[in-house]
Amino acid sequence: MPNTRRTQHLVLIGMLLIAVAFTGLQLTAVTGRASPDTKNYLSYALSLSGESREEAGRRAIAYSCDSGQRAPLSTIPWTSRKAAGETEGACVRRLTDSVAHWSRNGNTSGMTAPFANHRFMAIFEARPGYPLLLVPFLTLFGVVWGLWLAGLAVALAGSVCVLLALRCSGASWRAGLAGQALYLALPTGTVAMNPLSDGLTLALGTAVVLGCVLLLRDRPRLGAALVAGGLALMFPVRYSQALLLAAALAAGFTLWWGWCRLRGQPVARTGAAAVLCGGLAASIYAGVHLPSWPTGQDSAQDLLTHHYRRPDLPNPWPEFFAQEWVFWTAWLGRQATYPVLPALLALSAWALLRRRSVVLPVALAAGAAGLLNQAGHPNLAQLLGYRLIVFVWLLPVLAIPLLLDRQPRPGPARPDASVTDADQGPRQTLAKAVFSMVRR
Repeated sequence: MPNTRRTQHLVLIGMLLIAVAFTGLQLTAVTGRASPDTKNYLSYALSLSGESREEAGRRAIAYSCDSGQRAPLSTIPWTSRKAAGETEGACVRRLTDSVAHWSRNGNTSGMTAPFANHRFMAIFEARPGYPLLLVPFLTLFGVVWGLWLAGLAVALAGSVCVLLALRCSGASWRAGLAGQALYLALPTGTVAMNPLSDGLTLALGTAVVLGCVLLLRDRPRLGAALVAGGLALMFPVRYSQALLLAAALAAGFTLWWGWCRLRGQPVARTGAAAVLCGGLAASIYAGVHLPSWPTGQDSAQDLLTHHYRRPDLPNPWPEFFAQEWVFWTAWLGRQATYPVLPALLALSAWALLRRRSVVLPVALAAGAAGLLNQAGHPNLAQLLGYRLIVFVWLLPVLAIPLLLDRQPRPGPARPDASVTDADQGPRQTLAKAVFSMVRR
């Protein structure tokens, strides 16, 4: 028992040290991370907090233009940007004129300021989840520190979910801490810190991964609740990624179930997981169409008409698939020139061959969801970015740490495991489950 407590204390210290180190690095760039879409989310959040649409737009413009003058330091991995291409005053005038133009041309409703035509801004109107998260941070800490602290909270939450997912899959604490550190050091940490909806989507995705691991191990009820809850919360944040993640997990679990059946191996709860994720994917798909939110057809038109500034194409798909070829050819060339991701994926493949762990098929499905998300947006402007394809990076984050364990870890829990949610009854809560994870 003393050794166990000592290990627990060392692990908690390790978690805190990693979090503190990450926080310290991010303090060198509290602002300077804004992208063109940041002003849309910020104006939405400010409107939710009680500001008028005009004032919310003005403050969002001020933040974005100031941020454009403050490029992050190159010492922070993956975050350096080019120097600003225009002065702050010129940026403010340009965006203010744009708001005035679109206000005169009919964009007079909605929570976001009219930075573009109404059809383009409808994309952000359909993503209230991230602005809702920002409201308490902006209210308590202001725009600059509120956005930074929201990003920090999202990043650290995702890293803890990665640690718990690895630990619950049977990995050692050494592997769990390595996964937490990788999550924060790789582009997953950068995307989490950027003032965009992608970081919150990623954090909720790690919660879904944790839920899948629990579902396949010894806590099916809690796991199913995390999977359903994570995808439900992801729906108002970025429903397209929620749909792709649910569909990829359903397909992955179905293939896993079929493979186990063919080999005469125990299927554990893979069939139930496939049904759950498939049902959630169908629900998300139906939920998108009920309020007539933008769909894949709108996304294709957005790309090909340059944010609806040109007339829609009668049939966008031939040109869209031509764009796919152009994008992925350029993307592969980029990876050949800077082979960081290919090298990490090669290490992940080695882990897949050498280790047996329930987290690996889940991570593989999550990575596939990232590829699908990028395929839905074959925009060459995103060639050097990581945010649309960021779920791919979850594969090395979750797979490579398993190579630190000397012995292969066990696969899915036996269906007749001695401790299950049914045995523990309704008193089993999330807090108790997390506490038990820490004690292992």
